[in-house]
Amino acid sequence: MNTVLLGKTGIIANRNGFGALPIQRIPEKEAIYLLQKANDSGVNLFDTARFYTDSEEKIGKAFKGIREKVVITSKTMAANASGFRKDLETTLRNLQTDYLDLYQFHNPGFCPKPDDGSGLYEAMTEAVKSGYVRHMGITNHRLAVAHEAIESGLYETLQFPFCYLSGEKERELVKKCVANEIGFIAMKALSGGLITNSAAAYAFISQYRNVLPIWGIQRETELDEFLHYAAYPPVMNSEMSHFIEKERNELKGDFCRGCGYCMPCPAGIEINNCARMSLLLRRSPAEIQLTPEVRRKMRKIEDCIHCNQCKAKCPYELDPPALLQKNYEDYKNVLTGKTAV
Repeated sequence: MNTVLLGKTGIIANRNGFGALPIQRIPEKEAIYLLQKANDSGVNLFDTARFYTDSEEKIGKAFKGIREKVVITSKTMAANASGFRKDLETTLRNLQTDYLDLYQFHNPGFCPKPDDGSGLYEAMTEAVKSGYVRHMGITNHRLAVAHEAIESGLYETLQFPFCYLSGEKERELVKKCVANEIGFIAMKALSGGLITNSAAAYAFISQYRNVLPIWGIQRETELDEFLHYAAYPPVMNSEMSHFIEKERNELKGDFCRGCGYCMPCPAGIEINNCARMSLLLRRSPAEIQLTPEVRRKMRKIEDCIHCNQCKAKCPYELDPPALLQKNYEDYKNVLTGKTAV
């Protein structure tokens, strides 16, 4: 089966969901080409957000005139009802549509509920009744909020990080969504670029019939990989299982997932990449991380004022200042040849 039914929504999506965060980094013409090629090849669900700069606008231009042939999901980070309505209006205009198949609260620090004082849930239900939103969901990086959302019975989908590096706590979320008929959308299926074996990532998630992965796609070669897996699914055999177990052992413990919710940094440090530089050096071509531009970004760590704003915002309860310093020392050792990559 190459499709996933998203809980009780009735939405049937191709197992290759298109994560549209990366297309904000490429020219409009290239983005439209990628989106249309994906759809022409069977991909039908495209996930974006108001927060992803011009991603919504590119999707709107790509699918103008064929709206009914695609499933479009977006998100809002609004803190109150008026902000919600403003975001929704902007999103619909950008996407050149009069409705969203799924609208999600984007990583809120709490689970929006009726009468919680924020007015967010009331605004969402109003949008559903008005026909602007067909289904409502929530995304998060916090286990406590995710569990609360499932238990509340208020949401039709949950979007949460899930990949072969996930532990038992994340797998429990998946089971809980099945039991409550809630669609599970897996973000960070490649762990923000730390997973470099996409075949293993695909094979792992394919074991979970209710999980829809959204692959962050920026290049045609990346799209082609996942289209190939749809036609010729990687097999979860003993060799693949052994590889995944080895990866888990190497990456267990505290490491930055690159989610970016610690940003922006008052000192201008690109925390979400600099705090995981040691892993990036060893899990991608090292020369990519040794350019003058990246060196400048790493030197910005010296400007850290230890305000701990990033620590307070980290959904994984990490210590970003400590991770930054550790990664910076390793980076300098690599540059001077004291440490190999």
